[in-house]
Amino acid sequence: MEGINKLFSGMRVAATGMSAERVRIDTVSRNIANSSITKTSSGGPYTRQVVEFEPILVRAQSGEEVNAGVRVTKVSEDKSTPYERIHDPSHPEADASGWVTYPNVNTTREMADLITAVRAYEANLDVQESFVRMAERALRLLQ
Repeated sequence: MEGINKLFSGMRVAATGMSAERVRIDTVSRNIANSSITKTSSGGPYTRQVVEFEPILVRAQSGEEVNAGVRVTKVSEDKSTPYERIHDPSHPEADASGWVTYPNVNTTREMADLITAVRAYEANLDVQESFVRMAERALRLLQ
């Protein structure tokens, strides 16, 4: 059974990467979709969301910790990027001085993050497809 677990460990690691990148793709897409929302239900502008990953560590029979993939630890608000303020007295959300506070979402940065997340997802998918091809070849050899 240990041999089967080792055989499928690469596929499981790639699956965790795909799952984590899917969360990142969804989060970036949500950021882009809300990049012009100046008033949310909480009252202020939309706040950019960021995804945090951490490795999944498991203890091997030898006692050492080995990386078994990656998981999302949380999706949190980006408090380090400032909101954008634009003077537009005609905007319905303008303050008394005519300033409007827009989300802290930079669409160029978000598109770069989206491309990176999609490429990482595709790389993990390629790993899984390679594993399937290798397993099929191994089964043919055993026939």
